[in-house]
Amino acid sequence: MKKLEKLNKKFLRDGYLIQNVEDKKALQYINSLIKNKLFNLLKIKSKSGSLDDVHKFVKKSELNSTRLKLINFINEDKEFRKKYFEIGKNIIFSVIGNELAMQNNINLSIQIPQDDSSLLPLHSDTWSGDSPFEVVVWIPMVDVYNTKSMFILKQNKSEKFRKYFSNKKLKLSSQLQKKFKKDLVFLNIKFGQFLIFNQNLPHGNVVNSTNETRVSLNCRFKGLFTPYAQKKLGSFFSPLIVRPASKIGLNYKFPGEEKE
Repeated sequence: MKKLEKLNKKFLRDGYLIQNVEDKKALQYINSLIKNKLFNLLKIKSKSGSLDDVHKFVKKSELNSTRLKLINFINEDKEFRKKYFEIGKNIIFSVIGNELAMQNNINLSIQIPQDDSSLLPLHSDTWSGDSPFEVVVWIPMVDVYNTKSMFILKQNKSEKFRKYFSNKKLKLSSQLQKKFKKDLVFLNIKFGQFLIFNQNLPHGNVVNSTNETRVSLNCRFKGLFTPYAQKKLGSFFSPLIVRPASKIGLNYKFPGEEKE
């Protein structure tokens, strides 16, 4: 309990946590599914190859269509969402609560070296219809570091950023990114770890200047009964855990209500 309390304080202080996966078998399931399907799509014969080397087998022009096929494949797998949740279940419970909604479809990103076609400049997810009550669980399928990873704005600089943004002193995302460059942290995460972060904090990525490919997954979680924004329960989220008392309450009808 004390460990989780410390992690909660750290999450509030920093805006993110990097933790070892809680279920290694779940990670192995996810990794094997992605690797086998991707290698099959790219006609890579050696199953002992590394996801770090995907760029050696895919053309930039074919990258997005390959990624979309892979996304469709993983989201059709009946076990995938369950395994994803099990990777960080206890941390998710601790940070959010134990009645949860989970994003319907899990996203997948493939960022090959020197490719500028899959960039997400400095942004906050709340700018595009996400609720401030959501968090993102981000899982790399390879070691990520420096430009091969993602960046996030330091929590203690968020108020300064908000003032610049609200006063419109800087109009473009690129200007904001340049202004706050020294306050952006590139997260070093090893395969076998996951990231949970406050998606209200500005974050993004840059051109991958390493000689390795980054393959990563991301999915949003939120408290089932916390406010939704444009991305609603049913269309974007679905219930993951609903406790008995909540089920009873949701199904309850006052006497005579059935006649109305």
